[in-house]
Amino acid sequence: MDEHATPRDNPSHELSTHGVGPWPGGRDAWPTEERYDPELLEHGDTRNVGDGYRYWSVAAIVADLDARRHPFHVAIENWQHDLNIGSIVRTANAFLAAEVHIVGRRRWNKRGAMVTDRYQHIRHHETIDDLAAWATSAGLPIVAVDNVPGSHPVDAAPLPERCILLFGQEGPGLTDAALAAAADVVEIRQFGSTRSINASAAAAIVMHEWIRLHARA
Repeated sequence: MDEHATPRDNPSHELSTHGVGPWPGGRDAWPTEERYDPELLEHGDTRNVGDGYRYWSVAAIVADLDARRHPFHVAIENWQHDLNIGSIVRTANAFLAAEVHIVGRRRWNKRGAMVTDRYQHIRHHETIDDLAAWATSAGLPIVAVDNVPGSHPVDAAPLPERCILLFGQEGPGLTDAALAAAADVVEIRQFGSTRSINASAAAAIVMHEWIRLHARA
């Protein structure tokens, strides 16, 4: 959807029931700051954004987020076109991750992202080796998330403040290459009969554990 398209012209998954109508008072009352989008001021803003970003352009929102992003990154293996990737991108946006890294297939199912990929920086790597090389150049340790032998509970030791949280696919989990590239492997404590939980749910739990430890109010 074009940044300036109005909800009535181009329905989107980003539409929210908590939107606002046109700016009160008409054109004469419009704010003059560059961050405001004239199309949204005129037609209203029903996007799924926080109230503080109402009527802002996408570019202005991204610039504001960039000024305060957290220093953790999220990486996801994408060898089988996993439907969880969109949800993980949405969660990464909610917790203000620095970047999301897609490893493997470039194309991924964006439906679950609910258009949050507009506001989240996303980088692609062909292989795990490419991700590992980038991580080394950026000085970021890779923390793999999987319940495999040798992993320890994510809440048992603090996650690094600057790191890449690496998630695998629904079902097979992380590849051997991904586990080998990681400086640490963590798992989520579970108490029921299932061996694993949904990949997007696991990503949300681990990202929130980072937030709990490191995010400032």
